[in-house]
Amino acid sequence: MSILSGKNILLGITGGIAAYKTASLVRLFVKTGAKVKVIMTPAAKDFITPLTLSTLSKHPVHSSFTNEEDDNAVWNNHVDLGLWADIFIVAPATANTLSKMANGVCDNLLLATYLSAKCPVYFAPAMDLDMYKHPSTIESFKKLDAFKNIMIPAATGELASGLVGEGRMAEPEDIVEFIEQDILGTLPLNGKKILITAGPTYEAIDPVRFIGNHSSGKMGFEIAKAAANLGAEVVLITGPTHQNVTHSNIKIVPVISAQDMYNEVHKYFDTTNIAILSAAVADFTPKEVASQKIKKKSETLTLELEKTKDILASLGVIKKNQFLVGFALETNNELENAKGKLKRKNLNLIVLNSLNDKGAGFKTDTNKVTFIDDKENILEFQLKSKSEVASDLLNKIISEIDA
Repeated sequence: MSILSGKNILLGITGGIAAYKTASLVRLFVKTGAKVKVIMTPAAKDFITPLTLSTLSKHPVHSSFTNEEDDNAVWNNHVDLGLWADIFIVAPATANTLSKMANGVCDNLLLATYLSAKCPVYFAPAMDLDMYKHPSTIESFKKLDAFKNIMIPAATGELASGLVGEGRMAEPEDIVEFIEQDILGTLPLNGKKILITAGPTYEAIDPVRFIGNHSSGKMGFEIAKAAANLGAEVVLITGPTHQNVTHSNIKIVPVISAQDMYNEVHKYFDTTNIAILSAAVADFTPKEVASQKIKKKSETLTLELEKTKDILASLGVIKKNQFLVGFALETNNELENAKGKLKRKNLNLIVLNSLNDKGAGFKTDTNKVTFIDDKENILEFQLKSKSEVASDLLNKIISEIDA
């Protein structure tokens, strides 16, 4: 999943030969999971048809203030379009349109929308070499930079005139990557490496049976998605679960047993900035695992169990500058038990939830949590979706590490 997934992208297309590339650009934006709408200047329709772009974006394409072919003309509201957009990109941006943007000229729907937009604005210049180097174009670049608009630099290559030089619009793949990297650079967890554990562990009794628990992994996966969307590089170590996520910032490491999880956590912890251990790791594992399936020969079966390694406590012993977060699922004396775990395992923060709270715990889409930090500050929340809990947790962590 891209950082652009779920974003509303408004693409403004102007009248340059590079407009033919916008079919690929729209398709790439849609593939990231973004919603795309297109505004064209009237001249842009000489280079690519609205029908092509409408088909690819799955939205009507706008090029004038009213739908001219409609007898009952409907106003295309430039203000609504500008407010809808999370990102506005003008590509190709011709010298003519750039000059109008820089000087507040408003003579078509695209420019009216640009002047109304409240979101970040990107522009990808496309023009011939001499036009690109002309003092008036350079002045437009300076003004737009002063407006906090973001230029996607033109590439050097063969131009429509036959000349070779700077002025060629960046390729669609490069435009998408530029915007993704620019957004990532502004996010609060950009550059941070976060280790997250999720799901249950399965402790083998024999080749067929195991000891496990009811954890679904939903909470850990929601934390991983939220962290990645805030720019973090996430390693998600997960026990067996039906949960899944596809995100360019998330590396999934599947494990089965508590020992597997211990090994993988210690493999990544040294290079981690933040570790959030939300997995429901087995406290005990069979001392001996039968090599063959155990047959039902008697009325009872006695298993000798031994303690598993305490992953969270082991990290508390070796942590240096890492911010370490644990979870406590309690059924009685919740607050005192969580505080004890926080101190005993040398955590920076613990997330307490109780099986006594309706809608909290395993296999639910909601959770009711309380945060307790290492200064014993307590922050209690009402029942929320697990995605909202994930956001609350990461906001708390960000406030702590930035303090």
